[in-house]
Amino acid sequence: MPEIGSLSDKQVRHFRQILLWPLRLMPIRAGSQIQRHWELLGQFGEDNLWQEVVDEFTGDPGQFQERHYNEFVTFLPYVQRFLYGESRGARSGDERSASLMRVFRRSDVASVRLTASREDKPLTFRVAHVDLYFFFDIDVVLLNVEIYADDLPLHQVQNTLYRFGCAYPAGWDEHGQGLHCMHRVEWLGADGSVLAVSDYEKREKYLSFVCRHRAPHIAAHWEFLLKPLVLDQSEDKGVIRYRQIEYYRLPVMGYLALDNPRALTRTDFVRLGLITSPGADESLPYSDRYVAGFEESYCYDRYWSDASDGPNTRFLACGHALIVVGDAGSKLFVSRETGVLAQFRHQHFLLFLIAHFHKAALLMFSDRLVDALNKLDIHDAESVKNFKRVIRENFEIFLRFTHRYWFHEVSDHAQSKALFRLCSRHLGSDALYQEVKQEISDMSHYLDSDSLRRQANTVIRLTVVTTFGLIGTVTTGFLGMNLIAAADRPPLEKLLYFLICLIPITWLTFYSVVKSKRLSEFLDALSDERLPLKAKGAALLNVWRK
Repeated sequence: MPEIGSLSDKQVRHFRQILLWPLRLMPIRAGSQIQRHWELLGQFGEDNLWQEVVDEFTGDPGQFQERHYNEFVTFLPYVQRFLYGESRGARSGDERSASLMRVFRRSDVASVRLTASREDKPLTFRVAHVDLYFFFDIDVVLLNVEIYADDLPLHQVQNTLYRFGCAYPAGWDEHGQGLHCMHRVEWLGADGSVLAVSDYEKREKYLSFVCRHRAPHIAAHWEFLLKPLVLDQSEDKGVIRYRQIEYYRLPVMGYLALDNPRALTRTDFVRLGLITSPGADESLPYSDRYVAGFEESYCYDRYWSDASDGPNTRFLACGHALIVVGDAGSKLFVSRETGVLAQFRHQHFLLFLIAHFHKAALLMFSDRLVDALNKLDIHDAESVKNFKRVIRENFEIFLRFTHRYWFHEVSDHAQSKALFRLCSRHLGSDALYQEVKQEISDMSHYLDSDSLRRQANTVIRLTVVTTFGLIGTVTTGFLGMNLIAAADRPPLEKLLYFLICLIPITWLTFYSVVKSKRLSEFLDALSDERLPLKAKGAALLNVWRK
C-alpha cells in the first residue's frame, strides 16, 4: 500500500467538474412525433442567450485540430454518425444525415462562487461553458456545466463534487441550511456582477410547491441557467417546458491532477468514487462490508498500480459519477490537446453523456406510458382513441430510438470501452431497456388483440345479419315474381311503395344488428347437434329476454 502523504501532497493542482443534468421535455405541438424544441430557442430575439454551437466538422477545415481527430476516431462508426452526422448532410441539408445532436451554448456566465457552509469562505471557479444538448426525435435535453480551478485542498474538491450538483435540497438542518447542498451558489458575469443566487434556505417555498404540485421545485440559480426553459409544474410562462426524471443529485464528472496521487488513501478514493462528503482520512463513509469490493466494482486500474514506479492514473465510476485522478507533473495527464485532460473533456464526456442519455430516454418513455394510462377513461370513446394513438406513437418512437441511439458498445478503444461498460452497468441501462421494451410491447400487443377482437365481433354481427337477410332474399327469389306490379304506376306511387318497403327493411336490418350477439348465440345453439330441441328453443326465446 502506498504511504499516506502530507496535506501538501493532497493539494489538487488542477480540478475540473462537469455536471450533466438530464431533463424530460414536454410536447410543444400536439400530434407531432418530432417536436424540435431547439427551433423555439431562436424565437426569443434579443432576449435569447443561447446560440447554437457550430462543431469543428462543419466549420473551417483549417481549424480542425488533432484533438478533434482523436475524439472522432475513438468511437465506432455508428456512434460517429450519431455524434457527428454524415458529410452528405452538410452538403444537401438533409436533416436525417446531419448530427442527431443539437448543442446550444450561453456565454454570459463567466464564473461561479460557491460557499459550502456558513463557516466556509467562498470559492470562485471559472465556468468553461454552459451547454444544452437536444436530440432529434427524443424529447430529452441535457444541461452541461463545466467549472475549473487550480490549487485546491482535497477536502474542498470533495465538498464541491458532493454539494454543487444539487437540483434542490434534500431537507434542512436546525439552522435552516439545506442538506447535502451548497450554502450559497452565485453565477457571476464577466465583470463580476451577480447574475443569479441560490435559494436553498427558502424552506417554505419548496414545501408549498410540493404540496400544491406533487413535484419538487428547482433551485433559483438552476432555474436561471435553464431560461427560457421553465419547469412544467410552475406557473411561469414558457413554451419549452421540462420535468425532472432522475434523482435530485446531478450526474457528475471530476478531474483531479495532484503532485502525488499515491498520497491518497483508500478512504479518499472511496469518497471520490462514490461522491460523498469529506471526512477523516481513515474514516470510511460506509461500512467495511459495503466497500469490500470497491476496487473490483468501481475502479478501472489499467493505468494504476500499487508500485511506486508504476502507472498512476486511476478512473473511478459508479454510474452517477466518473472521476479521474492522476499526476499533475505528467505531460501525458495534463495536456489539453492529446493528454488525459483532453480525453476527459471530450471522449470521456461523450461516453458519459451517451450512457446518461440512454437512461434518460428510457425513463422518458416510461413516464409517457404512465401519463397515457393516467389520462385513460375506458368509458370515454375519445379518451380510448387518444390512448391508442399515444401508445402507437411511443411504440414507433421507441423503435426509432433502438435503431438510432441504442448500442452496447461505443468504442473498441480499450479504455473508452471499459469506462462505458462500467457506467452503463452501474446505471442499469440494459435492464431498464428490457423493462421499457416489454411494457411498450405488452401495450402494443394488447391494442392489436383488442383490434382483432373488435374486428371478429364485427364479422360475427355482419354474418348474423347476412344469415337472416338471406331468408328474405331466398324467399323472394324462389317466388320469381313481383309481389306488387307497379311498373306502370305513377312515379309518386312507386316512391310510396319504395318507402313502405325501405322503412321496415331498414328497421329490421338495424334490429338484427342490435340483437346480433344473441342471434349469434342462437345460431351456435341451433348448430350444436348435442343440444335438445328444448334448449334450442330457449336460446331463441333468449333473443328477446331482458
